Amino acid sequence: MKKHIAVMVVLAVASGMAWAADAPKAPAVYPTAIFPFEERGAGARDYGAKVADILFAKLVAKPELYLVDRQDMKKTMDEHELNLSGMVTPDQAVKVGKLTGAKVLVTGSVIEADKTLYLVAKIIGTETTRVLGESVKGKTSDEIGPLTEALAEKIAATITKDADKLVAKEVRMEDRIAALKKQLGDAKRPIVAINVRERHVGLATIDPAAETELTLLCKETGFEVLEKAAESKKADILIEGEGFSEFAMRHGNLVSVKARLEVKAVDPQTDKVIATDRQTAVVVDLTEQIAGKAALQKAAAQIAERLLPKLVLKPI
Repeated sequence: MKKHIAVMVVLAVASGMAWAADAPKAPAVYPTAIFPFEERGAGARDYGAKVADILFAKLVAKPELYLVDRQDMKKTMDEHELNLSGMVTPDQAVKVGKLTGAKVLVTGSVIEADKTLYLVAKIIGTETTRVLGESVKGKTSDEIGPLTEALAEKIAATITKDADKLVAKEVRMEDRIAALKKQLGDAKRPIVAINVRERHVGLATIDPAAETELTLLCKETGFEVLEKAAESKKADILIEGEGFSEFAMRHGNLVSVKARLEVKAVDPQTDKVIATDRQTAVVVDLTEQIAGKAALQKAAAQIAERLLPKLVLKPI
């Protein structure tokens, strides 16, 4: 009987590996945020917002791009008192990326000079802070729509062609763990308990992806993690939070899902908040539920990189 079970397991694993090898790989999709363009010159008046609107309408149809919802982005910018305008620096772009999940930010200027209208786009990688540019020009008497559509085609081509300059490579789990271990060094690790409530809007949550990821990274980097919630009072630090994922957009057979995770580390003896963090992530996959779990997992890993070093006691 044991031999039969072993054979079945081997066959199942082999079958899974073969399926994984044959399964279509999801093409890269780049979450992109569009900011209004600056207006320079009398002939460019009232064109900044129009250019952003037309760019959104044109680029939203591109299967290689996922555009961050503009109302959601405005709300996030207002909450954090960030300027929603063409005056965006690479450093500000990094913050926008962390808050919205955007990997690419598009902004720029509409410039009128000597009866010529220039549309100049800045394409900023929110992870790499690299800035690329595209532009088109026409007469001030030309309609703004066709000029903006031409700019949109150039922007989409640049993002796809130069993605390696704009978007950071995915970090492998083993590399993330190694980097964390190096950063933590010989510092004393506290005992932690982890409790993250998470859900996927419209679908049942099978198991906690974010909590599992945080637990894995804590254990692999030397933290003792209490398994039972009832034992959380024995922990030095309680890591708790809330996360959710929701359907964003469909790209042919692919589904993009956006997730947001908020986490805080609390001293259970004093209820003092030691550290807090939040992260938004976007993932594309063949199914909505897998994409949702992967997005929460990705957000949790990025938070762990910043949060765990704040929890250790540095050696004297």
